[in-house]
Amino acid sequence: MSDADRLHELLGLPAVDFRREEEGSPRPPADAAAWRVGVDPYEEDGTWEEEFHAFLEAVDPSRVAALIISQWGESYEENSAYPIGLVVAAADRLTSLKAVFVGDLVAEEAEISWIEQSDVTALLTAFPALTHLGIRGGTGLVFPPVRHQALRELTIESGGLPGEALRGVLGSELPALERLDLWLGVSAYGGDAVVPDLAPLLGGARFPRLHHLGLRNSELQNEIAAAIGSAPVVAQLRTLDLSNGTLGDEGASALLEGQPLTHLTSLDLHHHFLTAPMERRLAEALEPHGVSVDLSDRCEPWDGRGPEGRYTAVAE
Repeated sequence: MSDADRLHELLGLPAVDFRREEEGSPRPPADAAAWRVGVDPYEEDGTWEEEFHAFLEAVDPSRVAALIISQWGESYEENSAYPIGLVVAAADRLTSLKAVFVGDLVAEEAEISWIEQSDVTALLTAFPALTHLGIRGGTGLVFPPVRHQALRELTIESGGLPGEALRGVLGSELPALERLDLWLGVSAYGGDAVVPDLAPLLGGARFPRLHHLGLRNSELQNEIAAAIGSAPVVAQLRTLDLSNGTLGDEGASALLEGQPLTHLTSLDLHHHFLTAPMERRLAEALEPHGVSVDLSDRCEPWDGRGPEGRYTAVAE
């Protein structure tokens, strides 16, 4: 699972594992950490519910600002509605909660496309002051259109983002949204969204405060780059991330031939299939204007198959 490692921080706070068995050991103040709650399903140390209730008793929940939901059991047997439901039920105690990340699992626990998600908007409904929401895993993900006044950052990491969930995100009213990072994935793992689904986003009016956009890890990266080339939303961006996908010279050429990108502070294209001449063209066109261009991790198609052998960084 490349680029989907254990979270080290959330909301600018260091991630700290809560362990019930460490009762009595010194812990940081409740508001000084992003608390990660998880269990090992292969150890007889209790359920996620028991661990979470112990957390609520051991750490002042009224001061907790950031919560990371890690492994809650056999991820392919029980979906995220289980831990989300418990967090929602504790909303009257988690009165300072600003950030939640659901599914902080690494490959040794579950491949990204094995993580069973659910309707994650229950968190937005229960926590109207939430500013950051992160999701890992697209299987079973449900995201009906919602209205939320406070959400500033939304991240969905997946090996395949369902088109219906994408359309729900882009049909939502999120007037405070500043950062949107979507890993679209591949059709083999449920990523059935198509470029026309992005129209509400690319038009620019949907999220007026958006300044960072990531449309990443897609097998449609060239088509996305071509759409970005004429998308009104680009004018309001400071940072653009099209990394981890199947981007080739054709997509990069569309970026260069489209609207100016010289107002950006950074353009992230790492994990790509560009030729060296195209890399130079991009750098020469943008870096003199102060744009930081990440062209690291040049990839080669599998078995020399050309465009058909290109691959995303994350799939299963």
